[in-house]
Amino acid sequence: MHYETTSSSSRTDKDGTVAVAARLQVLLVEDSVVICNLIANIISNVAGVALSGSVGSEDDAVEAINRGNVDVVILDLQLRRGTGFGVLRAVRTMDRKPIVVVLTNFALSTYRESALALGARHFLDKSRDYDRLPEILAEIAAARAS
Repeated sequence: MHYETTSSSSRTDKDGTVAVAARLQVLLVEDSVVICNLIANIISNVAGVALSGSVGSEDDAVEAINRGNVDVVILDLQLRRGTGFGVLRAVRTMDRKPIVVVLTNFALSTYRESALALGARHFLDKSRDYDRLPEILAEIAAARAS
């Protein structure tokens, strides 16, 4: 499953010039179609945020991040092929590192510690913290815009 969205919106300033407002580009790394659809809906309702794509494996995630235009990665730990930990290890070696938000059903303290040590900014439990995702994305978009 792969979603494409526009990467920016434009507006015309008083002097007639067109200003392009960049949107925060989010890559969703999740192998569940149901969860992908739910998160895509959440992202579409957060101002200044756009879903740039959705992939379900470690290799596809690393490839998509390397292609660029990814500001935030929403990352599940258990994937169709590979793991979110493999994605986190790959991101550590990249020059341009997106912000990583782990969203998983496997919210064990050892997984949390490992993910944060590997560079994840947030670690969310799907069953408990799912509703925090819009707030986190809005905060990241606001910080980027300022």
